[in-house]
Amino acid sequence: MDLQLLAALALGLLIGAISSYLIAKARLRYSQFEQQVEIEQRLNADSALLKEQLTRLTAQHEALEKEQNSLHSQVLQLQQERQQAQQQLANKQAELSSLKTELEQKALSHNKELQLLLDAKQQLSKEFESLANRIFEEKSQRFDIANQKNLDATIKPLREQLVDFKKKVEDVYDKESRDRVSLSAELGQLKELNQKMSLDALNLTKALKGDNKTQGNWGEVILERVLEESGLRKGHEYDTQVSLNDQGGGRRAPDVIVRLPENKDIIIDSKVSLVDYERYCKTEDELERGLALKAHVQSVRNHIQGLSQKNYQNLESIRSLDFVFIFIPIEAAFMAAFEHDQAMYSEAYEKNIIVVGPTTLLATLRTVQSIWRYERQNKYAEEIARQAGAMHDKFVNFVEDINKIAYHLDKASESQRSALNKLSTGRGNLVGSTAKLEKLGAKVKKKMPDTVMLNQAEEELNALELLDEDSE
Repeated sequence: MDLQLLAALALGLLIGAISSYLIAKARLRYSQFEQQVEIEQRLNADSALLKEQLTRLTAQHEALEKEQNSLHSQVLQLQQERQQAQQQLANKQAELSSLKTELEQKALSHNKELQLLLDAKQQLSKEFESLANRIFEEKSQRFDIANQKNLDATIKPLREQLVDFKKKVEDVYDKESRDRVSLSAELGQLKELNQKMSLDALNLTKALKGDNKTQGNWGEVILERVLEESGLRKGHEYDTQVSLNDQGGGRRAPDVIVRLPENKDIIIDSKVSLVDYERYCKTEDELERGLALKAHVQSVRNHIQGLSQKNYQNLESIRSLDFVFIFIPIEAAFMAAFEHDQAMYSEAYEKNIIVVGPTTLLATLRTVQSIWRYERQNKYAEEIARQAGAMHDKFVNFVEDINKIAYHLDKASESQRSALNKLSTGRGNLVGSTAKLEKLGAKVKKKMPDTVMLNQAEEELNALELLDEDSE
């Protein structure tokens, strides 16, 4: 009885132990199953999240890749434009350098020429009187020789006719009865010849006689020829017979107004009487010649005095009058007057009046023409300098624009590198995570670009090197 009870108890304990074991094992399996289910759910959730991130990152990557390609194209285009701009800039700088060199050479040459002109002007002022005297003497001698030749040429036909006439008169006396008619004819021819010679002599000396209008016209013709020889342009550097009003309402008509730079003028007057000088040249009596010469000097002095009282500086359109020139068209007449009265030149100069002949006036007007030429060259040099400055400013603006383009190119390249680094560097970067999904067997249709994977490999290699250094 006791053995059966013990056996039953032992069996019950065995069954209870087995049941407890089975129940505990079942519970353990159920717990493991629940954990497995939970793990699978987490994996599914992580997989879905990773797929979503992969899709978003793929889209971002494609957009960045397009943007990168676009930026790369822009960079190439901008680099080409930059190279072209640099080439153009180099060409322009070479042209500018050449232009500056040429401008400096022209400026140096201009300064030298200007200095030479100033030196020549000072030298001319110092030697003007002595040079004029020498020229006057030469011209006077030539004029006397020319007058003698003209008189000889005019009188020679008459002399020949007189010789012929004398011969014929002798023949008439020998053959009076037979040649009376022929003598009358010869006398008629001689009369006509005398009348013609008188008319020619009148035409040759009319300008030196009392016909003031013809004398004035002749002087104006000589003055016009001197102006033409000087190189000055009528209507530009000088004007003739300009009718102007004075402050009193009267009208004046200067023979010539010569324009100078810096708003200055010179008036030339050619209305000089040479009647007394003609009488001085014509007469052989020394007393009469002396009286005629004094009258000629007084005539010039009176003309100087009268011209100083005309007050040409009060005329309209006269700009800062410097001097009034009295033009004597015959050098010998000029020399005769001032050799006899040397103080008259200084007195005239004090009244801002200068008496000149053809030679001295021509030298003065050519000096004026040279001054005008250098004045125009100065204006050309100033215009060249202005254009060179404007070209320089444009080149500076162009270089600044090129620098701005280079700056923006560098910023775009830096932004592109920063964006790629954010994707491919650092722990848990998107490129590395996406590559791991592909290795885990994720179904993909496209592969990551080699450039991105190369950056990722470089990043991993750098990380390993850092770990090795730390371990050492």
